[in-house]
Amino acid sequence: MIDYIARRLLVMIPTLFIISVLVFVIIQLPPGDYLETLVAELQSQGEAVSQERIAFYRQEYGLGEPIWKQFAVWFWGLLQGNMGYSFEYEMPVADVVGDRIWLTILVSFSTILFIYLVSFPIGVYSAVRQYSLGDYTLTFIGFIGLATPNFLLALILMYLANQWFGISIGGLVDPALRDAPFSLEKLLDILGHLWVPVIVIGTAGTAGMIRRLRANLLDELHKQYVTTARAKGVPPRKLLMKYPLRMALNPFIADIGNLLPEIISGAAIVSVVLSLETTGPMLLGALQSQDMYLAGSFLMALALLTVVGNLLSDLALAALDPRIRLGAEAAR
Repeated sequence: MIDYIARRLLVMIPTLFIISVLVFVIIQLPPGDYLETLVAELQSQGEAVSQERIAFYRQEYGLGEPIWKQFAVWFWGLLQGNMGYSFEYEMPVADVVGDRIWLTILVSFSTILFIYLVSFPIGVYSAVRQYSLGDYTLTFIGFIGLATPNFLLALILMYLANQWFGISIGGLVDPALRDAPFSLEKLLDILGHLWVPVIVIGTAGTAGMIRRLRANLLDELHKQYVTTARAKGVPPRKLLMKYPLRMALNPFIADIGNLLPEIISGAAIVSVVLSLETTGPMLLGALQSQDMYLAGSFLMALALLTVVGNLLSDLALAALDPRIRLGAEAAR
């Protein structure tokens, strides 16, 4: 197992390097750069831009350098823990992100917890009570969850909250506490606003997880070893918990590597709709303005989450399912 983990960690190095190259190239693909976008925006507002100022910015930001040199500077900074400099905000990326990264982590992990807590009992119930009224009802609700875009659900909830209760459910922090230092009052206020984005973002993931768990558990329940155990008089609850449920949990564990980055990247539009103080709107703005270091750092963070998450899911699968072997054991 230790040899397997060591090999996977070594493989992560070239993997992340290749991803960084692709990210930087893709960000550079649109014509122009941040300064050209800035000049066009200022000119559209009737403001004059001196060529001396543009030349100064190009030298200051290194935009006049070849693309390979810009990439080398950015990647070397990442290795040292420096995410680069944001052109739009004129400050380091780490300072720009600030508290937003912690709010993003809070929303993401709360959403994952919501997905697992809701989908697990519903998926098990739908499989055990196949073709019952509850199964049909939950399946219908699950299909609605899969078919409804997250941002549309956010708009519906905002409209209903305004029409029925006369309140706004946007944002994660009350405007009066937004610039206040962190305190217990601010934490309680954040937790009070947290349920709306968690439900909106987690709806599609919950519906998909329910369908996968139901399908896998039904497949296990129809296998020969379950029939044999029933014939020997094994109690239904013990039979369910002993083997079929453990085997059906594989997709739950395998999705760890993809769930977190999907939630963070997929919540960007929802964050804009709900005016959440997370990194989603900032990422969209960075991509639109071609703030390459800010956008590139976000995308590399998502790539790192995916790679590390896949490693953790593989290790968890090996611990859960005795049929899976890693490292030297797999060759035996």
